Parts: sequence; C-alpha cells; structure tokens
Amino acid sequence: METVVVKFGGPALTTPEKIVHLAKKVIKEQGRGINLVVVVSSMPAIRRELRQYAAEITDEPSKREMDALVSSATQITSAMLAMAIQEHGGKAVSLAGWQTGIHTNQKHGNARIDNVDSKRIQEHLALGEIVVVAGFQGVTGTDNISTFGKGGSETSAVALAVALEAERVEIFSSVEGIFTADPEIVKGSRKLPEVSYDEMLEFANLGAKILHPRAVELAKKYNIPLIVRSFVQDVEGTFIKGDVDMEKNLLVRGIAYESDIIRLTIGYDSYETASLAEVFSVLAENDINVDIIVQAVIDGVKPTISFTITKDEFAEALRVLETSKLSLGFSFADFEVGLAKVSIIGSAMASNPGVAARMFARLGREHIPVKMVSTSEIKVSVVVPQEEMVRAANVLHEEFDLAMKEVTAS
Repeated sequence: METVVVKFGGPALTTPEKIVHLAKKVIKEQGRGINLVVVVSSMPAIRRELRQYAAEITDEPSKREMDALVSSATQITSAMLAMAIQEHGGKAVSLAGWQTGIHTNQKHGNARIDNVDSKRIQEHLALGEIVVVAGFQGVTGTDNISTFGKGGSETSAVALAVALEAERVEIFSSVEGIFTADPEIVKGSRKLPEVSYDEMLEFANLGAKILHPRAVELAKKYNIPLIVRSFVQDVEGTFIKGDVDMEKNLLVRGIAYESDIIRLTIGYDSYETASLAEVFSVLAENDINVDIIVQAVIDGVKPTISFTITKDEFAEALRVLETSKLSLGFSFADFEVGLAKVSIIGSAMASNPGVAARMFARLGREHIPVKMVSTSEIKVSVVVPQEEMVRAANVLHEEFDLAMKEVTAS
C-alpha cells in the first residue's frame, strides 16, 4: 500500500468549520486505499494569541521556552483535526513532533533535522489510522522541543515522506498551484502544470511564498515528488519533479519578485584592507542572509562591497557591522532602502543565450532603472526601485509571452 504525506497550512485551518471540512477530505483520500500522513500548521489565531501572551510577559523570552510555547499551537491544531476525523467515522491519531521521531540539532527557533525515526508512525499506519502530525517541530538530543522556523511544516512533511518512502507529498495551499507570476499583480498569469526542482528553488528563493526552499531542497535531494494544489477547489495542481521536457518548456517559466530589499555598502581606504571572506563570514555567523553581492575595485577610487538583505535583517546587519568595524577594517557604511528584486526563471535559459540582454533591453525601453544584477544558469535577478516592482514584473511577463503560451505537462 502506497504512503502519501499531505500538508495543510494555516489558511486551511482558521475555523472549526474548515477543520471539519478537511477531516472529511482526508477520510475520502484515505478511502482510495493509501496510508495517509497529514502534517498541519497551527491555527493562525492561536499562534498570534500565544505570541501576544509571551510579549506581555517579557520583551526577551528565551528561545527554548518560545519553542515550547509556539509548538503547542500546532499540537492543538493536530489534535482538533484528529478529533474531527474520528467524529466523522475515520480512525486517526495526533502526534507532536517529538512523538514522530523527528530529531534535530540544538538551534531553537531555526532547528535543522538530523534524522527521522518513523517506527511509531508506521505502527499507527498499520492499524489503519490517519496520522496527524504537528508540523514544524521536533526534539533535540537533550529532549527539548525545537521548531524549524519559516517553512517548517513543509519541511516536516518532506522529511517524513523521505523516512516513510512515501509516493509523494501534496501541499494544499490557498492557491491552485505555481503560476507564471503572482496573479494578484500580473495580468494574464497562468498556472504551470509542472516545474522542476531547480526552478521551484528559484521561485522560492526569489520571493514566491508558496513553498519554502528548505522543503524543496530536501525533496530534490531524495527525489520526492511534490504537488501544490488548492484546498478550496478540487482541481489539478502543479507537479514539482526532477526534469521536465525542455522542448515543451517556455524559455522563461515565470516571474518572481520580492519587496523591501535594502542595499548595504561598505567602503575601504585601500584594497589591502578589503576582505569579502571576512565580511560574509561575520554575517553568516550571525545568521544574516545575503543575496546579491557586488565588489567594486577601480584604480583611483576607494573599493566598496555592496550586498542586498531583507528589511527584516537590516537592523541586525547594521549592528553586526558596527560591532565588527575594527576587525573588518572598513572605513564607512551606507545603505539604500526602497528597493525590490524582480527575477525571471526558467531551466531552458541555460541553453538559450541572450535572455538577460532581452530582459535588460525591455527594462531600458520602459525606463526602469536597474541598480544591481545577479545571474545563474536558470535565473536573472535585478534590483529596481520598489515603486517600479509591479510594472517591471508585468512588462517582463509580457516580454516573454508568458500570458499567451498554453503550457502542457510532459
């Protein structure tokens, strides 16, 4: 009997009525003759309330206690869904992260999975039960509850699928699948029947919020198929797998964007004191993610290093740089806010030169200034003024004919 892991996020779990609806849905799914593991996120209202309570008690709660607190919100949700399944004639059991055998490192709030012992889940599946797992959590080697941070429930689902040798992971979302661009801002966006792991990683890293990169990376490593589909409508979703048929691919598969980008620039009195390795080692040690990097070394001009970070990490990045100014040897730091990143993505770009030139030419004709550029084999990203982000996404979607091509699965 095949095993399938499904994951439901917060929007699908906002009310008891929605939980009952999902209970009926998973009972029907199990009725097709499969072993079913359901991974859930927390009900948003409960999660917000718990965080508010913590904020009223202390401004600086310990990370260990916050993990213990916020993990309970997901456990409440999993127990409620298990109750609803039982109430409507199904067999179910809820399990917290530590009960599922998900073992992690000691980094509270952003833990990484070390291994998964699926024995207990397999025992429940053998009894014909739907196993409802509280997502985004596990247990450390010292028996403390840990949580995974952003995308944690999706990561839980993929990790369990690997351990259980599942047939696939189905991610139920508020959207029907992966689109060529965000339908809310780009006119004529189309749903893609399939994308590759690499393309999905770029979508996820470049601003698309449907799947977290950690989950996609894990799925790619172990070749676990992913399906993104709607929990509202019973329609085909987007299949995420290894390779897709390049002949049926669009040259550019989609447009992604991310707002609230900040460019930080540090300058040196001489090239001898500038060290890329030292700067980014210090930032990495403080868990600050850096994206686009540009180093400028020109005769007669003081050398600079510029890089982009998100708005959320701006204050911490400034603090770290200021604290480390003497050891890093830079003479000044500057920053620019009000920026956004817009990217084009597609596996076919690797074998079709000239895509970047076409992108830059269209942005130039539209008088949209490009402040920084980053490229890989399957994506080109530009930093533009934030007020131009939506227009840039729309004109590039039009430039590469994404709204006019019928995309068929291979």
